[in-house]
Amino acid sequence: MSGKIIVAGGGHGGIATASILAAKGYDVEVYERNSKENMGYDWTDIFDPKSLRKANIPMPDEGLFEYKTDMTFYSPNEKIAIRQRVPQDKLEIKMERKDIYDLLVATAEKNGVKFIYGCTIQGAIVEGDRVVGIKTDMGEIYGALVIDACGCESPVRSSLPEKFGIQKHPSVNEKFYVYRGFYNKATDDYVEDKYKVCLLPEGKLGIGWVATEEKYTDLLIGRFDPFDIKEVERTADYYRGKNPSLGTELVRGGQFVEIPVRQPISIMVANGYAAIGDSAFMTVPIIGSGIANSLRAAPILAKAVMDATRHNFTAESLWQYQYYFYKKLGAGLAPLAVVKLLLTKITPEQLDYIFENKILTWREMTITADTTSITDFAHPALDMPKRGVAILKDKDLLKKLLKVVADVGKVMALCTTLPEKYDKERVFSWAEKYDCIFK
Repeated sequence: MSGKIIVAGGGHGGIATASILAAKGYDVEVYERNSKENMGYDWTDIFDPKSLRKANIPMPDEGLFEYKTDMTFYSPNEKIAIRQRVPQDKLEIKMERKDIYDLLVATAEKNGVKFIYGCTIQGAIVEGDRVVGIKTDMGEIYGALVIDACGCESPVRSSLPEKFGIQKHPSVNEKFYVYRGFYNKATDDYVEDKYKVCLLPEGKLGIGWVATEEKYTDLLIGRFDPFDIKEVERTADYYRGKNPSLGTELVRGGQFVEIPVRQPISIMVANGYAAIGDSAFMTVPIIGSGIANSLRAAPILAKAVMDATRHNFTAESLWQYQYYFYKKLGAGLAPLAVVKLLLTKITPEQLDYIFENKILTWREMTITADTTSITDFAHPALDMPKRGVAILKDKDLLKKLLKVVADVGKVMALCTTLPEKYDKERVFSWAEKYDCIFK
């Protein structure tokens, strides 16, 4: 082995990678700012259970999860609703995030991973052209490789020198500011749409959902711009007017978080460094779900690390991780980010028009954490003449949709040209072209 491997942050993908490597005899340490008991947000998460198997993680006990209810999407004026029809083989599970972490950590510890809790990571230690460790409130920690699992605004990634070519922060409209709280159920009346998702609610750039559960009502507010608790209270009152089950007592949750909703990062490796999960922007861009993709990325990264050992974890030897991630996942996720950008450019009235004229149907709205390709999302051949006539009536909407189609084509074509072997000049050139598509 080539020395200690540091996993910076307790992201799902980082822990899963650590687990795989430790099982193969690697010395792996995970540094996490929270205590073991406080890892994860106080809420449930939805993800594709097949991703656990990909990362060599066992399925949780049946009592710890349930299968998710189909979402119902509402137009901005809330007059039209489209309900998903998720097929049985793509059903996601809903599980407490703390239970997910318990499962991941227990598996990793069993395989020999060492966890250091209560450690705040402050940045990377860089010597010359190489990452050699991390700066923390516990002092400087050195290792042969740093796996960055610190999240959307990773202090490790953001402290890397410009010469590495790795994007430090998400750009405008590339991350969601989210508030989520679980409130008491104000009524036990039957609710037909148990998982109600509102798009561009009140004309604001974002989404909101009200999910009526057995014991509580789950409220999520997501925006592309920051907001505060006063705006949460005002928005919650607005939703209560339309959703009688949403009570006023906060039972649990009540947290603000930041979630990347964008294409995977254009360069995710450097000498002594690799990013995974939210640190590499691996979420499904349209819905912000990232657990499944992070777990799927873990064995790809672990294999690259094992193959790179004798090469001392250089960008060249770690590049196969990025190459195969894009081949299996990234090339499908990037076009979805183009589609997401459309939501930041169309007006609420245009989105109402899209719903009213069935330009979007249940097929396109059946988006899950297993959605990793534009072909899973778009079904242009179905009812195309009818949809086309409706689109042609709104010239501005047509222009925006044609831009999306063109950019989807560009990014799909560009992803096929990702260099198979690392060459700094070719890699940086590819990354510049890739990033330009989303500007």
